[in-house]
Formats: sequence, structure tokens, C-alpha cells
Amino acid sequence: MAREILTVAQMAASDRAAAEAGTPTTVLMERAGAAVAQAVLDRFTRRPVVVWCGPGDNGGDGYVAARFLRDAGWPVRVEASAPPASAAGKWAAEAWSREVGALNPEPVEGPLYLDCLFGSGLSRPLEGEVDRLARSMAGRGREIVAVDVPSGLSGDTGRPLGERALEAGLTVTFHRRKPAHVLSAGRAACGEVVVADIGLETAPNIEPKLFENDPDLWAHRFPWPGADAHKHARGRLMVVSGEAWSTGAARLAARAGLRIGAGVVTVLSPTGALAVNAAHLEAVMLAPFDNEDELAARAEAAHALVIGPAAGVGEATARNLSAAARTGAALVVDADALTSFAHDLDGLFSMLDRDDVLTPHPGEFERVFPGLLAGSPERIAAARAAAARAGAVVLLKGSDTVVAAPDGRAAVSLNGTPWLATAGSGDVLAGFIGGLVAQGMDSFEAACAGAWIHAQAGAAYGPGLIAEDLPGLAPAVLAGLYAGR
Repeated sequence: MAREILTVAQMAASDRAAAEAGTPTTVLMERAGAAVAQAVLDRFTRRPVVVWCGPGDNGGDGYVAARFLRDAGWPVRVEASAPPASAAGKWAAEAWSREVGALNPEPVEGPLYLDCLFGSGLSRPLEGEVDRLARSMAGRGREIVAVDVPSGLSGDTGRPLGERALEAGLTVTFHRRKPAHVLSAGRAACGEVVVADIGLETAPNIEPKLFENDPDLWAHRFPWPGADAHKHARGRLMVVSGEAWSTGAARLAARAGLRIGAGVVTVLSPTGALAVNAAHLEAVMLAPFDNEDELAARAEAAHALVIGPAAGVGEATARNLSAAARTGAALVVDADALTSFAHDLDGLFSMLDRDDVLTPHPGEFERVFPGLLAGSPERIAAARAAAARAGAVVLLKGSDTVVAAPDGRAAVSLNGTPWLATAGSGDVLAGFIGGLVAQGMDSFEAACAGAWIHAQAGAAYGPGLIAEDLPGLAPAVLAGLYAGR
């Protein structure tokens, strides 16, 4: 089952719905505190623990966690920034039944610290002693276990609400991740994220459209071939090559499309590049074109077409994309094809539809959607706005790759790997997506699946990875998916 990512407001609504359905807040607090304590017991050896408790329910979770750790034989001290303000928090503090000290804003090294000061509900910068605490703990996140999110971090953006926020080596949250747990800045501040099941359900009036990008989201729609499959039934993918001196990117995309399962893959090559491409292609087919009309005639047979990898920036690529768009093939528009429309964005958007996929890195995103990334609260909102503006699926690359559809659906990758930061990696990703779309997979799900498989393959190889390795790594990832059907 796909795992939704909930905003702070959606999570609060789910908490309220649980209470209205008869689950007291104290019961949820007891489960939450127990889950925090268990996460600590599972990952650390016995040592002194200082639990920082705030005035809200986050602090209440802290009092419960302190009690469970004390009962497990750990030396525990509780420090409070303020007395409990909620009925549940007061209940938890009374159940702790031990001394509660004042918050020490300059903690010593040695203990493990539990940050239960403020959860994701905080909407203002840290102040006073808590701000001093965050300053003194800078660079010491490995000593901290945060409950929900590190205090001072926005649960919806993953960015500090003010000048600073605490950081943690481990964050324990409940029911579902929030955007702060999946966006790269927030992930860096949260450290390892544990999602504990405390018996909550997502509020019934919420229709989540933001998800974790993993096979639970799209595996049920993966285009595995049937027993009677033949190559043409498995989809025809075409990839537009650049000129003779820039053909490698198209071949990478084509090989990726073939490895991901497309039955027939063809590189459409300018006549002057035919000899270069022919010298490097085997199972991938080759067809010439000299102008956009010839390209369109060739592309009529395609179910999906990748254009952009090293295609060249300029009027010729813009004309080729326009011609391809008239064929009815689903388009994967990458790299140079995006940049070729930097001065005619309306022209680009007018030829796209919901089956097309744009795959920009942040620099290309800025060219096609100027000011949108900087003006958005975070990358998810930017990708969603871009998809709505383009009327197509948008994949915004990064360690926290975001895929967004025009209907508001979005997914964030959690399996990003730095080994993909190598030339040609994005061309392979475009080929993976194109190959899946050619096989009839929904474009949003194909983009999600392509991104996940791409990252899994990169992580499996690790140091020394180059783009040429990636298509050959896909079969092992696919075999794992197939075995898990």
C-alpha cells in the first residue's frame, strides 16, 4: 500500500479524528513515548539520558519516554523549558513522578539527549533558552534523538523557522512522514527517521496526494510482459540523437529503455551521425532523418519518444520537438530540448499533454519555470506548480527527486544516492522513463518507477559508478521487483 506523506495540518487532523473516534490523547501519547524509548533501546547502549520537555504534547511524549527508559534501568533526567500546558501533558508529567529540572541551555557532552521541546506544530522561531540551547548544540546532532521533528524545524518545509533549529542523529515520528522527513534539508537535520505505528489512521476527510516514492506506489501497475508477449506488444521507444560529435547521450537513453523492457528501441539519427551511432549499436535500431518532417514521419510508429539528451540547444531541436509532439507519441523531454525553449515557454507548454514527462535538473527547471523554485516554500510545491503550468508530469531531479503530475499527485524519492552525480546519469533516467511509458505505464507512475530503479541501480554499484554501468544494473533491480510481485 502506498505510504502517503502528510502535512502538519493533515497530521493534526488525523490526531483529532482519532480522539473524536474514541482514542484518548493520553493513549496515543503513551504509545508514542513507548515507541521513542524502544527506538533508543534498539540503537544505543545504556548511558545517561537527558529528556528535554516542552509545554505541549511533544513534551508529554518526552515524559512518557523518560519513564520507559527509567523502567528499563537507564539513568534519566528530565529538564523542562516550561510546565505542561495540555491536559495530556500534565497527565504524562505526573506519571513521570520524579524531579523535573530547569532546561540547561549549555549541555555537557556525554549523555544522550531527547528533544521533546517542540514538534512540527511550532510556527515561530526558537526563542530564549531554547534558542541558546540550539546554538550550543550546533554540530552535536549525533547526541540528539528528536521526537516528531528537531525543534525549530518546519514540518512542512524541512527548513528552520528562524535563524537556527536543533539537529538530530535520529528522529522518531508517528504514523506517516511529513515533508520535513523527506526533503533533503530536513532529512539532513533529522538523521535517521523512524516511523512508529501508534494505531493512528489518516483522517477520512483527507485525500492525500503526496507519497513516498517506492514500489508500494507503482509496482501494481508495472508493465510486466504476459506469456504471449512479443516485441511490438512491449512498446516502441525512439530516442533522438544529436550530431556526430554528441551521440553518446542518446545511446545511453536508448540502451536504458531497452533494459527497462521496451520491446523495440530506435535511435533517430541525423544523417551525418549515422556512422558514429551504427558503430556503437547492436540490439538498438537506427533510423536517419535530415529535418523535422522526416523525424515526424519516423516517429509516427513510436509509443514514446525521448528528446533532449545532447540533442543540441537551438532552433533545430525546438523544431524537432514540435514535430514529435504532432505524432501522438508520449514525450520525455530532457536537457537540451528544455533549454531550447527557454525563450518560448508558452510554445513549449502548448505542445505538451498529461502523458508527457519533463525531467529537469534545478538549473533547467529555472530556465523553464523561472523564479518558481526560489519562490516556492519547498521543492514539492515548486514541482506541483510546474506540472500544473506545463500540463505535463515534471520530475525535478535531486537527492530528493520530486515527481509531480498536473492533477496534484506528487511523490518524493527517499533512495537517492550521490553516486548518480556523474555525466550521463540523467540520460539513462530519461531512457528508463521512456521505456516504461512506451510499455503503456501511466506517465506519473513511470517517472516514479524510473527514478526509483535508477537510484537503486546506482546505490547497488556505489563508488566508481559511471553512466554506462546503469542500464546493465537495471535487470537485477527488476528481478527483485518481479520476485516480489
